[in-house]
Amino acid sequence: MVKAVVGEETQLKLVEDRLAHSTIPAQDDKKKGSKSKSQAPDSSSLVIDKDWVVEHALQVSRMLLGGMKVVGIYVWASDSAFKNSSIMLSQTVKGVAKAAPLLESDWDERLIIHICYSPRRWTCRNCTVASNVTSSSLRPCDFKMGRVLNSLQAFRCTYNFDLRLPIHHKSGSNVQTLTNILHHGISVLAKEIRGAKAIVDGNLVVNDEPCTSDGLHEVELLLPFMSDAAMEACSLKDVVGILAFCGSVCSYAYLNSKEPLSQAVTDIKEDIITSLQSRLDIICDEAEGDTGPADAGGKEASEGISTETPVSRLPVHMLGKTCSLSLPRRVFVPWLADTFVCDYLQSSETLEVLKDHFVELLSMEAMSDVSTVLEPEEQAPALITKSFWDVAVPLCSASSSSSEKSVVESLRGESSGKTVKSSNVNVMLAAFFLILSILLGLILIVVR
Repeated sequence: MVKAVVGEETQLKLVEDRLAHSTIPAQDDKKKGSKSKSQAPDSSSLVIDKDWVVEHALQVSRMLLGGMKVVGIYVWASDSAFKNSSIMLSQTVKGVAKAAPLLESDWDERLIIHICYSPRRWTCRNCTVASNVTSSSLRPCDFKMGRVLNSLQAFRCTYNFDLRLPIHHKSGSNVQTLTNILHHGISVLAKEIRGAKAIVDGNLVVNDEPCTSDGLHEVELLLPFMSDAAMEACSLKDVVGILAFCGSVCSYAYLNSKEPLSQAVTDIKEDIITSLQSRLDIICDEAEGDTGPADAGGKEASEGISTETPVSRLPVHMLGKTCSLSLPRRVFVPWLADTFVCDYLQSSETLEVLKDHFVELLSMEAMSDVSTVLEPEEQAPALITKSFWDVAVPLCSASSSSSEKSVVESLRGESSGKTVKSSNVNVMLAAFFLILSILLGLILIVVR
């Protein structure tokens, strides 16, 4: 159970001032229908748009990096309204916990910060959000302000991956879409990432030693050699294609000075996983409202399939041509102190779309200079579906267009020209050694 909470003093004071100068006070509902504070103050209760709060928590959680979490909500209200709204607050915070779950399965609590405007004070409550608990009681916990942001340690990691997933024949009602296969691909990568060892600043992390140096710390993940977690036992006759899922993910994490290095490694790993999952969720969200022929990334639907269906929802066994889909790329925006938050851009979007997004979701000042935005992911992670024989015998695939080939070549770091040249060299070397062996054999026979 959470017993004490420390808030960043400089930032919380800014929040308090902003709320105090806001022209929109907390909405109270009076049983007598009056808005006057002098009438039945003990009967007032809060009116909360639960759906809006939950959606806001979901969007903000996608913008936070490793070590940063949505841990609850804050309320700007009078004492009487807060006390009379415990059930509503409890339901809201449980909705937030479901929309922005924490990876620590043993932490089934969330926080409610109450900012009372008359008299002005801050208090904190603890709410249990476990599914098997129906109580709406809010337990008090100690809350104090301090300086914590300046003591955070920063960690950065770039994770490169190249995954091949089989596309099977349609079996009964089991229809595979790019989204379905990508869900499976991310689960495969998650298992691989969580089992990886880590090197921080050139040193292997083997125990719970603390981080004692300042500055940005570089993290490298050591994956098992020749690991192929995506390999599945399947009959070749059931495989009609291959989905290539490859790219790079840039990750940041922040660590409290009292936490061990192993926690930073865990946060980095989970940030990579949640970043991939967030990109998939963004594609799915857009697909729900996409009724036109254009989808989030570059793509090509096969003949005979309606172009009004987003490519992410197409049955992949029906795709007769190469089909590609680019995930949103991740960018990083300066936030509090020396920390960053992130956002995701589609291939058709520019940095200008970030300005309103951060003002709306994080109450940040309008961004005047986009040059401060970090763009370490030059190329977004991508998915490419190809028929089985196009992958197994790439030289026989003469039907693919030059544009399709260039996309595949750039992602895989190879070209068909190099393949042909390599094959010719191998044939010439084999012929040379064969002739040399024959000559040596004849010479030995003559000598004897």
